[in-house]
Amino acid sequence: MGKDIIREHARLIILRELHGQANYSSSDSMLQEVLESFAIAKSRDWIRIEIDWLVEMGAVTKMTAGTAWIVTLTSKGAEHVERRLLIEGIKRPSLPEG
Repeated sequence: MGKDIIREHARLIILRELHGQANYSSSDSMLQEVLESFAIAKSRDWIRIEIDWLVEMGAVTKMTAGTAWIVTLTSKGAEHVERRLLIEGIKRPSLPEG
């Protein structure tokens, strides 16, 4: 599988995970575990590169708490997950079943 495809999938998985949290936030280590459950086993450094990319696109914000990064979904990131806009470089979400 191409690097870009893996990155696009990982970015969508991160946004969906944040969207599913009550406070729209998660730590980078928790996001790493979520990605591993989708067979994307990457280092924390790799995940942080993707988080920085998502910050640049305006899809998330980040802050530090000790050595952890706390990542929070923005309204733009939520709109991508909800299929109201498309952020180039992030896999487009599938239509809901049903």
